[in-house]
Amino acid sequence: MSSAFHVSEPVARALAENRPVVALESTIISHGLPRPRNHEAALEFEEILLSAGVTPATIAVLDGVPQIGLDAEGVRRIAEDDLTKASVRDLPILAARGASGATTVAATAHLAGLAGVRVFATGGLGGVHRGASDSFDESADLSTIAVTPVTVVSAGVKSVLDIAATLERLETLSIPVLGYQTTIFPSFWLRESAFTLDWSVDSAADVARVMKAQDEVGHGQGIVVANPIPLEQQWDPAEHDRVLAQALAAADEAGVTGKAVTPFLLLYIVEASGGRSLEVNLDLARNNVRVAGEIATAWSALRG
Repeated sequence: MSSAFHVSEPVARALAENRPVVALESTIISHGLPRPRNHEAALEFEEILLSAGVTPATIAVLDGVPQIGLDAEGVRRIAEDDLTKASVRDLPILAARGASGATTVAATAHLAGLAGVRVFATGGLGGVHRGASDSFDESADLSTIAVTPVTVVSAGVKSVLDIAATLERLETLSIPVLGYQTTIFPSFWLRESAFTLDWSVDSAADVARVMKAQDEVGHGQGIVVANPIPLEQQWDPAEHDRVLAQALAAADEAGVTGKAVTPFLLLYIVEASGGRSLEVNLDLARNNVRVAGEIATAWSALRG
């Protein structure tokens, strides 16, 4: 292990003993949820894994050191401290300055890959933003997964993004996208988008076999597992469409452009939905953590 990052004792022991480990991001805790719900969620996500016999590896940068696996104080810090939102490009700067940051999907996947953690659960994957043909706004999540052998379990991408363009970029980057018990790409708050997938899998064991084959014939890229939120937990589609249309109109009226558009839309949607979008966000994140735990368990079993 490199001295440039620190792997917690529970995570290091689990990896050495070929026991299942799942990486968890810290940005969803620091920037995606209100306090104190965010601390409760961080503990709950870890407990979902622990109760399934899986070691959680929540990832963040604390005092300049990337941490793969946090203790109780580390979890408290990502929930209560005001941390920078850190992508891959920010990691060396935080390290040089001894600063702290909550890791995005890209940074979490990158650090998980460095530590040998092969499965990562998040809420929604970043992607190509609406209007990217003018702004060139595309999440670093995509380019990072293209060079990182980590399987990312997500509920698709948020419907505020350009889903069609995101799927095209995933194809261009040779990143396999597997629908988990579905042939339709999910759109975060909703189980389905307008886009079908070429490949679907029925079980965690199927994903593990694809991971093994990817190691043998791939070129180091990761895998996206598109895991739709359970039907009974998804946001009402009609309400979703109404609120999203309002949010897009509000952004146009306010003259919001470029990278400011998506944060504006997400905040507007939380407020306009009376917090309903936030509750669905938590439900789908829990579901992704559970499925990631199953995949990590199947991966460990496959490796023997």
